[in-house]
Amino acid sequence: MTPDTLMTADKIIVDGKTFIPAEQLPIPEWPSVASERPQPTLTVKDDDLFLVTDTMGNISGCSLNDGNPSLGLFCCDTRFLSRLELQIDGRSPVLLSSTADKGFALSVLCTNPKIDERLKADTIGVRREIVLNGAIFEEIQVSNYSTTNISFELSLSFDADFVDLFEVRGYDREKRGKLLRLVEPTHDEGVAGLVSPHREESLTLAYQGLDGLVMESRIQFQHHQPDYFKGYTAIWRLELASHETQKLGYRVNLLTNNQPSSTVSAAITLGQAKASELMEEQNWVQQITGIRADKGIFNRVIERAEQDMYLLRQSCGKYKTVSAGVPWFSTLFGRDSIITATQTLMLNSQIAKETLLLLAEYQGKIDDEWREEEPGKILHELRLGEMARCQEIPHTPYYGTVDATPLWLMLYAEYYAWTHNQEILEQLWPNALAAMDWIDRNMHQTGYLSYYRKSKRGLINQGWKDSGDCIVNHKGELASGAIALCEVQAYVYAAKNRLADIAKMKKRLDLAEKWQEEAKSLKARFNQDFWTEDQDFCALALDGEGKQVDSITSNPGHCLHLGILTPERAYSVAERLRAPDMFNGWGIRTLSSLSPAYNPMGYHTGSVWPHDNAMIAMGLRSLGLIDQALELFQGLFNMTSQQAYQRPPELFCGYELNGDNTPVHYPVACTPQAWATGSIFQLLQMMVNLVPDAQNNCLRIIDPALPESINRLSLHNLRVGGTVLDLEFERSGKTTACRVANKRGNLRVVIEA
Repeated sequence: MTPDTLMTADKIIVDGKTFIPAEQLPIPEWPSVASERPQPTLTVKDDDLFLVTDTMGNISGCSLNDGNPSLGLFCCDTRFLSRLELQIDGRSPVLLSSTADKGFALSVLCTNPKIDERLKADTIGVRREIVLNGAIFEEIQVSNYSTTNISFELSLSFDADFVDLFEVRGYDREKRGKLLRLVEPTHDEGVAGLVSPHREESLTLAYQGLDGLVMESRIQFQHHQPDYFKGYTAIWRLELASHETQKLGYRVNLLTNNQPSSTVSAAITLGQAKASELMEEQNWVQQITGIRADKGIFNRVIERAEQDMYLLRQSCGKYKTVSAGVPWFSTLFGRDSIITATQTLMLNSQIAKETLLLLAEYQGKIDDEWREEEPGKILHELRLGEMARCQEIPHTPYYGTVDATPLWLMLYAEYYAWTHNQEILEQLWPNALAAMDWIDRNMHQTGYLSYYRKSKRGLINQGWKDSGDCIVNHKGELASGAIALCEVQAYVYAAKNRLADIAKMKKRLDLAEKWQEEAKSLKARFNQDFWTEDQDFCALALDGEGKQVDSITSNPGHCLHLGILTPERAYSVAERLRAPDMFNGWGIRTLSSLSPAYNPMGYHTGSVWPHDNAMIAMGLRSLGLIDQALELFQGLFNMTSQQAYQRPPELFCGYELNGDNTPVHYPVACTPQAWATGSIFQLLQMMVNLVPDAQNNCLRIIDPALPESINRLSLHNLRVGGTVLDLEFERSGKTTACRVANKRGNLRVVIEA
């Protein structure tokens, strides 16, 4: 239903509510007491909503020009709260403890500082609980722990700048929309009668974008209404007897043109919101493969990964896929969503199914240089914010990625191997043909799949390493022209081989033979053109002139398990990746520390990425280098166990493990992040080495191997085709045995030592 909207030069009426430009109605501001220095943060997420606060649960000092720009409540790439600050008599509370362990909720315990002579320090206990569920809810319990009565003011300051997430990330805008004030209309021709920004038990923050949409953050107070307001600050005059506790609360609904902004139906109270989230999470846990070991710390890492995969799921139309990461990438991606879906097939194949269907729905249909869309191409990134809606960025969606299309084809084949879902196979076959046609058109000129930016607001580099400074040669010089990355050719090789098998099954022998021949020819060319004889290693890429970009990087590690390298060269790459300039003790760096371009803090020029390493571990395992693969697992596991909440970050700095030092945090890494979380399950798959063939009703388990840090591992509720089974693995020395503990279905399980 479209809201009834009337606009004149001096006012906007949406469904009977009147707004005027904010500059026409100045309001008093309550001063902030937050530090301007970057602070540790708490992050919570629910579907398309996410919240980043400081450890006090506050959002403060988060203007675009200061040290905490990423704080806020976001929905649909828009910041709906840019301030949420609790104060006691105008002073910042003292933090006692806080956690965002639940993922969708955070809790904070704090107290008061000494306030003049009338209020001793540590007299007041303040317990905050914030929950997301289609809206944001908070309950605040305030307790008096002194032996006498006390009185003081507690305030909550709200604000919303409604900036686009791309502005938060540093993109400049020449022009913005306008902040609005909600006012009560008069019955004459005047603009407004009432000059308060609040009415009765609520506050309303509002903004009209350049596209005309009116966005609101509507704050409704519960339990104990504020005694008075000062602008967008609610103030309670509290009088508490000794050991008395009072409860305050509010709910913030997010609206766009008077309709809910979130796809999740908001609960009424915090208790209902919490119950709804817990029930949905419990349903998720019942649907997935339960994986547990005999070691507590290992189980905590797995449990966190299970919970984070639940949190990262996000609605997009009628489908639910996995958003790439919080805070910067909480949306649909091509490459990230596909890789995560591949990593988690053992956990829950439904993620892969919905990712395949959703990306097929957005598959490129026309040639559009601004969005870099081409027929058959799989998207890179979809955005819903004002900058996208106003065509200031091309993300509607943006298609500037070279690898999402072959990766989609690989997932299409692998999903079928796990599920034997004939309906999805047939439904998506035209999309698979269109994807392969796009690959072939792109490869026609050079024989390799390459990228070159066409959109002025697009990405310069369009592989998984997509920062501007990462495609460098051994001298540290940037490559130029159309870039053909080594791992992308391996993806194409795997896609053609896997699709050839499906074509045979569909009695399309013409396509099967064609794709097999093309894969064979690609492998021969690749081993000739990408191999650097002097370094006995695979080049990162070929540049626009066909010259090797010959730096030592992690990218060739993606080629190892896909079969494009000859066996001898694959072993050479595997050995080189484990040299000290690449392996830092926790994982393999993105770029050799011997490179002139190396920077341990560089996003793709020396840092370590868990998903990159999980792919390499799969490659080591495929070559029979099981001990080396398990060593890589152990390094990544040790790193993860030292992180907050035992959650693997998007990346961490490349500084080497030296004695008892800890992994060095990358300052703006996403956490939780999808393919970092997915790497936990990919590493588990590497250990147990499941090879599904649901079409032929068979599961092969080839030479399973647990690391020395684990004695037993169980998989409960594992689904392969129509069968559900429980597997148990037990290590004795260097040997790991497997037994089928339970099976519901007629799947044939073959255990090969």
